[in-house]
Amino acid sequence: MDIAKRFEQNPLLAPKDITPSMPGMEIECLLNPGVFRYQDKTWLLLRVAERPKQEKGKISFPVYNKEGNIEILSFDEHDPNLDVSDPRIVIYMGKYYLTTLSHLRLVCSDDQINFKEAQGVSPIMGFGSQETFGIEDCRVATMDDGYHLTYTKVSANGVGVGYIQTKDWKHFDRHGMIFSPHNKDCAMFEEKINGKYYALHRPSSPELGGNYIWIAESPDRIHWGNHQLLATTRTGNWDSARVGAGAAPIRTAKGWLEIYHGATKENRYCLGALLLDLNDPSKVIARSQEPIMEPIMDYEKTGFFGNVVFSNGHLVDGDVITLYYGASDEVICGAQLSINEILKSLNI
Repeated sequence: MDIAKRFEQNPLLAPKDITPSMPGMEIECLLNPGVFRYQDKTWLLLRVAERPKQEKGKISFPVYNKEGNIEILSFDEHDPNLDVSDPRIVIYMGKYYLTTLSHLRLVCSDDQINFKEAQGVSPIMGFGSQETFGIEDCRVATMDDGYHLTYTKVSANGVGVGYIQTKDWKHFDRHGMIFSPHNKDCAMFEEKINGKYYALHRPSSPELGGNYIWIAESPDRIHWGNHQLLATTRTGNWDSARVGAGAAPIRTAKGWLEIYHGATKENRYCLGALLLDLNDPSKVIARSQEPIMEPIMDYEKTGFFGNVVFSNGHLVDGDVITLYYGASDEVICGAQLSINEILKSLNI
């Protein structure tokens, strides 16, 4: 049951629309933007995935070295120790690398449809030993004291959640890793509940448990505790292999509405909804039985990694959610959903 109204102009942005960060690199994918309003414009904080221009017979990919500079690793494509069966990763002699290196890039729009690279603002690049494989999939929570960025920090040592705070998108306070590996998909609530901050996150276990959505609380957005399980995968369903939070939950009269992603073992990604109690968001009131959005358009079914719709950013205006999402791990698209329609689909 797909109830999303996609923009006729989709895709809104493709790799060709963004300038590489340095000579010799090419942009392979645009993915999963954080979304916010600033200076009367709509802004997207894109995940931009780059790699070196490929030479015949070679597999090359970038990493940050110990000095914080981009270093290019290159291997013979016929090397028997090389596994590139998944377009997202490289495995060489048992060690895992990413085929691309991601950073965050700002684009803005006056009409919510036509976006261009912003002038006078810098990209947010990976920094330090916890981000040697880049930074990914940033959520932006807008609060009274500024903008709060939760994003995925990636290195050979694991995947965790980083936190950056800014007021003007020029000066950034980096608060380090707030959820340790293996963790990602962190979305902060945009207001306190009973004097506490809350966030959704996704720890992962390959042996016990799984890729589930959890909730945590904090006095200061840096120290998190009282972790509670919120939503698990569901065997035989559209969210049977993994689930993860999208953007900041939306306050409605019926509860906190969270648009989340779910995937099957075949890596087909759809979007669904959770409704959480207003006073105790660790309580789930309702959950989508069927997706509210699924990959049905050609640009969602075919791309760098097909059959994917994935969102971690939206704007809310009354009943209308304007959702920006990554399609097929390659292009950026837009759609609108009705809060009332989503609640009806939950039988609320």
